Amino acid sequence: MMMGLKWMKALAVMPMAVLAACGGDVAGTEQAEETGENTQGVLYAPPPPASGNILDSTTYLGPVNLGSAVQTYFTTNPQHYSFKVQVPASSQIILEVTHAGSSMYLDTGLFVYGPKNASGSYGTTVLAQDDDAGYGQLSKLPAVNVVQGGEYLVVVSSGNGSGKQFRLQTNCVAGACLPPSTLPPAPVGYQLTLTEQAITSQLSATLATGEAERDWTTASVRRLDFAWPYSGAATLAQADAAVLGFQEYESYGYSAGTALTYPQLNDYLYSEFQPLHPQILSTYGNGWENVQVMTHYYSRAVAPGADGWFRLNVILFPQSKKIIVLEQIGYET
Repeated sequence: MMMGLKWMKALAVMPMAVLAACGGDVAGTEQAEETGENTQGVLYAPPPPASGNILDSTTYLGPVNLGSAVQTYFTTNPQHYSFKVQVPASSQIILEVTHAGSSMYLDTGLFVYGPKNASGSYGTTVLAQDDDAGYGQLSKLPAVNVVQGGEYLVVVSSGNGSGKQFRLQTNCVAGACLPPSTLPPAPVGYQLTLTEQAITSQLSATLATGEAERDWTTASVRRLDFAWPYSGAATLAQADAAVLGFQEYESYGYSAGTALTYPQLNDYLYSEFQPLHPQILSTYGNGWENVQVMTHYYSRAVAPGADGWFRLNVILFPQSKKIIVLEQIGYET
């Protein structure tokens, strides 16, 4: 007999929710109180234009060189300013609306599009975006992975910034815009630092369709980018350790992981989620890198007479410097 999925999920996560309520992270609240920030930030993305070129939905203010900054102010609400940045291939860049040079209580959004194609369009697909990872409600992208060199469009937005000033700083992650042959090896024991980005609408739709097919299964997909200013490539063991460092995945660390090739991953997916297999590869792969997978599995009772099956797949794109986390859960009584 199958149990209601929402009820079973609530039982499975209840202990963790109680722990969070007892000792939750209050750092963000403390910072907001200290700076007087409004904690309800809104990400004002530029609307997709009919032309298919996101540039047409912005006010273009010119180029910005990597390693430099630009400072200006908003004049209307909402507003989307854009700047072009030339980025070498296989680079990682940092983009930040800095505390210094920006008005108090300013809420910004930060977006990257591109590269510009032969027809001069940056398209409408967001390469990376952030709402308030910087100071207060300012925006910061600490590691944007750029596989294809070219001209990219950086957009800074605000919904209520009229009359307020901002400063956009651009940089390379230390050494990450240098030729790979000049980079040092990674330090022994180096741990990856992960930055989450939104997944595509196509992947979200596939997840929703799969969950609708059966009441007793669920799945989630997360995209995590990482900085790698070193020679060689990050290893699957490093990627796996970084993901298992998240509190919500720590229970998977008690089961030995199994390394897979990407084609083998398809055999570990519930049938309703198998469309994710080609979609993830085409969305995040560069077409030639060796995509690797570490899968963890365990089962346990989640309620009297009710069992849960849990599988975590850590998918490493070493040259694209991305980790895709695909988790599947099934419930049955």
